Amino acid sequence: MSGRHEKEKGVNVQVLLRCRPFSEEELRNNAPQVVTCNDYQREVAVSQNIAGKHIDRVFTFDKVFGPSAQQKDLYEQAVIPIVNEVLEGFNCTIFAYGQTGTGKTYTMEGECKRSKSGPNGELPPEAGVIPRAVQQIFDTLESQNAEYSVKVTFLELYNEEITDLLAPEEISRAALDDKQKKQLPLMEDGKGGVLVRGLEEEIVTSATEIFTLLERGSAKRRTAETLLNKQSSRSHSLFSITIHIKEATPEGEELIKCGKLNLVDLAGSENISRSGAREGRAREAGEINKSLLTLGRVINALVEHLGHIPYRDSKLTRLLRDSLGGRTKTCIIATVSPAVHCLEETLSTLDYAHRAKNIKNKPEVNQKMMKSTLIKDLYGEIERLKAECYAAREKNGVYIPKERYYQEESERKAMADQIEQMGVLLENHQKQFEELQEKYDSQVRQCSDLSSKLDATQKNLNHTSRLLASTEEELKRGQYALKERDFIISEQRKAENALTHQACVLRSDLEKSLQDNASLFYKIDREDKLNTSNRSVVNSFQAELAQQISSLCNTVATSMSQQNEHLQCIETLCHSFLDTHQKAVLDLKKKVMASKALYISHIEAVQNVVRLHKSSANASLEEISSLTSSNVQSIEEFLDGEAVEANSIFDELQGTLSTQQGELALFARDLRQRFHVSMEKTRGISEFTHGFLHNLLEESRKLENHATIAEETQMKSIAEFQKAYEEQSKSDAEKLIADMTNLVSKHIRRQKELVDARLIDLRETAIGNKVSLDGHVSSMEGITTEAKRKWEEFSMEAENDAKDSAVFAAAKHCRMELLLQQCVSTAETASKHWKRTHDSVNEMGGTHVSAMLSLVKNASDSNQHHDSEVCSARDAVEQDVGKSSENMLHHLDSVSDQERGCISEVLGTVKAHADTLKILHEDHSGQAASIEQKAFNTFQQRYMDYEPTGNTPTRSEPEIPSKGSIESLRAMPMEALLDEFRENHSYDSFEVKETRLPHLPRSPLTQIN
Repeated sequence: MSGRHEKEKGVNVQVLLRCRPFSEEELRNNAPQVVTCNDYQREVAVSQNIAGKHIDRVFTFDKVFGPSAQQKDLYEQAVIPIVNEVLEGFNCTIFAYGQTGTGKTYTMEGECKRSKSGPNGELPPEAGVIPRAVQQIFDTLESQNAEYSVKVTFLELYNEEITDLLAPEEISRAALDDKQKKQLPLMEDGKGGVLVRGLEEEIVTSATEIFTLLERGSAKRRTAETLLNKQSSRSHSLFSITIHIKEATPEGEELIKCGKLNLVDLAGSENISRSGAREGRAREAGEINKSLLTLGRVINALVEHLGHIPYRDSKLTRLLRDSLGGRTKTCIIATVSPAVHCLEETLSTLDYAHRAKNIKNKPEVNQKMMKSTLIKDLYGEIERLKAECYAAREKNGVYIPKERYYQEESERKAMADQIEQMGVLLENHQKQFEELQEKYDSQVRQCSDLSSKLDATQKNLNHTSRLLASTEEELKRGQYALKERDFIISEQRKAENALTHQACVLRSDLEKSLQDNASLFYKIDREDKLNTSNRSVVNSFQAELAQQISSLCNTVATSMSQQNEHLQCIETLCHSFLDTHQKAVLDLKKKVMASKALYISHIEAVQNVVRLHKSSANASLEEISSLTSSNVQSIEEFLDGEAVEANSIFDELQGTLSTQQGELALFARDLRQRFHVSMEKTRGISEFTHGFLHNLLEESRKLENHATIAEETQMKSIAEFQKAYEEQSKSDAEKLIADMTNLVSKHIRRQKELVDARLIDLRETAIGNKVSLDGHVSSMEGITTEAKRKWEEFSMEAENDAKDSAVFAAAKHCRMELLLQQCVSTAETASKHWKRTHDSVNEMGGTHVSAMLSLVKNASDSNQHHDSEVCSARDAVEQDVGKSSENMLHHLDSVSDQERGCISEVLGTVKAHADTLKILHEDHSGQAASIEQKAFNTFQQRYMDYEPTGNTPTRSEPEIPSKGSIESLRAMPMEALLDEFRENHSYDSFEVKETRLPHLPRSPLTQIN
């Protein structure tokens, strides 16, 4: 079942990776290494920089071989099992895949020739997979002493054309080329595979013959030198080895086992830009990359399980159809380069190889053929060869090569000797057979006697076995019941121990709780006694405090009555003071009213004086108006002077603008002159360029005429030489007919001299043509050099002129901007000066008028008022005010004397009240101090606080087991224990032991508490 399942599931393609060492050129260039191989972990790490970040990509394969790996290591670890499977009847394929120059051909072929100096003709260390596989096949077949036949084919796929590399060589080289170029058709075999029609199959009998064929085919294979590989394979090659081995079945029937090994060396993928391929080589590289790209698409389709696999897009994929996803065991050897310049192709190879690991093939052993079927096929082959031989026969005999004739003779003699030896062996075998027949008869009689005895013994053994089986079953049941009882007792003992432990824990907790309760009761007694004594102290203190507070209350009551008497006395004094003060205020109001009437009369007198002064002020205003008109005339004269100055400023502005206009005209004229100079230089450049092109045209015409003349001269010389040669040959032929023997040497010498003379003439003509062409070329080079120099001079001059013009224009532009700014600043200065003059004139006029009016008015008012009327009014007012002031002062003095008497009486009453308060404060403070002292003595000395003794137990939370935990310690019922034991120890898996279990003593249950 497992083999069938594995067959249906499939087997993954085995993928190996091999990294070649650095080449000599890469070592000279110090090329950095980007590929690191780990043979033990079967990993390959590729280092690359992407966007400035260092990234390592790791690939895992079935086997990894680093640069230091040898050909022998790769073959022994990877290829030997495949060759053994071929000898077991499987079809297997090994092919190398990778970039050009990474060692595919070296891995597959290596050094095919045998070492001449080695013992036993051993292979050299550089031998590849193909020669080592051939050597292993023949060594294995010879060691098995089996009858076998080996056939090989060797084909080449070049530009999608299949060529047979083992086709027989013809005598003519042209026939050989036609044979190699003949395309062989690729056909379906009707079994899901393909075959190449007309492909030559060579039957070989030793490894040496295969090596010879391999060297012959490799020599025909197309190779070429590129920048990446000095000997690059330009085609794919397929070397197939088919093995037929005869086997004999136990029934004596002979079968033929068939196995096939395909060894493929693919051409390497290459980048045309780096390999330097051109024309035909580029087409070869394109076809190689196309077929490898189709192979990659087939691998992707197989990995992704697509419905359509593009096998038919390339002949390479058609040839490898059975190896990829078919019934063949396949091994892919991917080869890469460690250098950084091959990083892109290396990553592509690793990606394809890593994806190819997921391809699943379904290998099947080839069906073994009957010997009669193979003989029938061979008869058909013989008939075909007879027909070919009959078609090739033209005379009475058949012509074969001498080597083949000697080989067939030696083979015939060897076969005759072998037949004689086989006859002698046959007679000896016949005698041995008769002796063995007699021994066989005696052994048969002994076997019959022993068989009867064996039957009787067998019956006794069966009866004893049945008794033993019943006894063993009873023993098993007894031991199983004993095991059940022991399990129940052990479980109950565990429950009993758990309950005992729990009871001890509870008893210790209970004893501790009793001790804690006794300590707590003792503490409560001490606190009760202390509280009783404190209560009596507090009661006595309360009685004494009440007595002292009552005496203090009496003292406060007497003090309050005295305070009331003092307050009534102060109230009477305040009423008398208010009456006195009110009378004084009324008298003061009367005197103020009289002063007010007097003041009003004086104010009216002052108003009369003011009216007189008004008339005098009007006269002064008329005088001021006359002064103002004279001021206006002086301002007009000032404005005329300022207008003259403004005209001079505008004249200066007009001169500046005319200067700027002259500068602009001069600048335009300079620009026009410089433009004309540039036009002249450009015209000179154009004329020189036209002359240069005309010279080139003339030189090319001269060169064409010279070439035509040289050709005509050569043709004429060749025609003359041919004509002279024909005439000379005809005359020499006539003379040679007359005297052949004497003139042969002369004829040959004369023809040689004639040919030499003509060749010398042709050589001299060719030398002259070459000299003429060299002269024309040198003249053209001189013209070109001169034109280049002139052009550079013109370009430098034009560039300098452009720079000078730009500098000059910039300077002129700056000059004009400066002049314009000066004009604008001058105009702005003039405008500001005019506005400032106008404002200053207006301001001066207004200020002057207002100042004149205010000064005149103030002067007239003050002078008239101070000189005459104001003095008299002031004297009258002063007299009246003096009288009223004296009356008011006398009245105020009398009021102040009355108030001073009232205040002295109030101060006396207040002093007596303060003495009373002082006595009250002293009595109150003495009683309060005594109460405070008594309270301190009571609560600090007699009142006792509770002091801890340190014997009070701390509070603790005892762990009281729950009902569920106590129930969990109880042993399970008998039936539950039996069910548990039978579940963990089934009766069927119970094994009977021969040794008896020792009896374990069990202690009885002990009394607890």
